[in-house]
Amino acid sequence: MKIVGRIAQTVAALWILNVWFNRFNKDTGYRGGGATNMQEEFEEYGFSKNQMYAVGAAKVSLATLMLAGHAVPKLVRPASTGLAMFMVGAIGMHIKVKDPIKRSMPAITVLTLSTVSALLADGRD
Repeated sequence: MKIVGRIAQTVAALWILNVWFNRFNKDTGYRGGGATNMQEEFEEYGFSKNQMYAVGAAKVSLATLMLAGHAVPKLVRPASTGLAMFMVGAIGMHIKVKDPIKRSMPAITVLTLSTVSALLADGRD
């Protein structure tokens, strides 16, 4: 089970880094409302540009801590739990703007991965 947790930890973290660094200005088909990039998506949800960057910094930091958790295992559970909470919020935002379930699937997937990572984390390694 330990390897499942580590895979979930790695995939969730890399997924978040990919979204915030490689797909930030791209229309992915999963953006909320009618948004075609990250800034438009946050506007759809009623957030400011500064709030978008704060959320992004928090998610990127948590993802980085999850990856660092391969070397420092005690980081995994809190970072994964934090990311899972952000994903619950992301799903809530998709519901707020009445998106079809398809647009919530990436958030649901990262929520699942980060939850598995948190549950299977072993901070004693």
